[in-house]
This record gives sequence, structure tokens and C-alpha cells, in this order.
Amino acid sequence: MTESTPDVVRFCRSRSAGRRCTRPLAHAGLHRHRTIMWTDAGADAAHCPGSGERGTAAALLADGFPDGRALCPVCHRFVALDGDGRLVPHDASDDGETDAEARRRREWFNTHGW
Repeated sequence: MTESTPDVVRFCRSRSAGRRCTRPLAHAGLHRHRTIMWTDAGADAAHCPGSGERGTAAALLADGFPDGRALCPVCHRFVALDGDGRLVPHDASDDGETDAEARRRREWFNTHGW
């Protein structure tokens, strides 16, 4: 892909009742998932409810990705495990996530499935 046609599409990070907004980042107006709409005030907290759940390190790709992290069953991000094998506290989305991380996660799902 070229710089003018990025292969990673970024969507709004707002969630309501676990549903993720399907509108682009920085959109105007209400958030939307199919026919459900909500405001920022009605959105879920950024903290992922999967934090603290038991986890197991995910299967690795040939290069070692995801580096011992577990797949969160709620937000579908790779998250570190604490000493007790639980998902460390994390947000349901990461504003600082790089395109490389998003591509690697996509590759992992294409290789290992859901």
C-alpha cells in the first residue's frame, strides 16, 4: 500500500453497551453502531471490563508476535498478563496504537482465527 492509501482504517473508539462506533475517527455528531446511536455522555467508560480476567499467552506468529501477551476476550486487543495470569488493567482501545501493531493483530487473526 502507498502512503496515500493506508491499509489500516481507524474508526471511532467510543463504545456503548460493548458496541463499538462504526464511524470514522473525529466524526461529527452522534456515535453509531447499526441503528443504535449514543452521545459521548452515554458512552461506556474507556476502561475495558476484561481487565483482571484470567488469561493465557496467545499463540505466537513465526516472529514471536504477540510477545507473550494474551488476547482480551472483550476488546480483542493483546494485553500483558500480571504475575497471577490475569489481564493487566487496560482501556478498550488504545489511541497510541501504531499501524504496525494493528497490521500484526490482523495477521494474527488471519493466521489463528477467533
